[in-house]
Amino acid sequence: MALVGRITKDLTLRKVSGGRVQGSFILAVNRNYKNRQGEVDTDFVLCTLWGKLAENAAKHCGKGSLIGVGGRIQSRTYEREDKSRVYVTEVIGDEIRFLVTKKRSTENLYAEPVTSTAQPEKRENESIHFHLPERETEELPIF
Repeated sequence: MALVGRITKDLTLRKVSGGRVQGSFILAVNRNYKNRQGEVDTDFVLCTLWGKLAENAAKHCGKGSLIGVGGRIQSRTYEREDKSRVYVTEVIGDEIRFLVTKKRSTENLYAEPVTSTAQPEKRENESIHFHLPERETEELPIF
């Protein structure tokens, strides 16, 4: 399975049991058709990378980076404290292509508690949908 989309926020890394490095992020992927309103819908896909692949992605890609992720779909479940069952479907990436990279907003690659009172900048007429600007389509490498 391969997906191409934009990272919705900077990827952060976590060290898990055995010293393994894990990174998770959400990838915004456009559907290839328009809805009834004539708009392109976007799916937000949970992706997980491991080891050096996760470290390289966190180092070189920030929010808004256009990437390609190859991997497999994995489903898992867990139980919350209130005994409700949670179902998670994610892409476990084993290959990544950096198509158009954007700088990270922070140099900190590992997840740490961050307390910030800054409010995110709000832009007028900002679409909630992800669209690939036409000028970038000509620069995309073909693999």
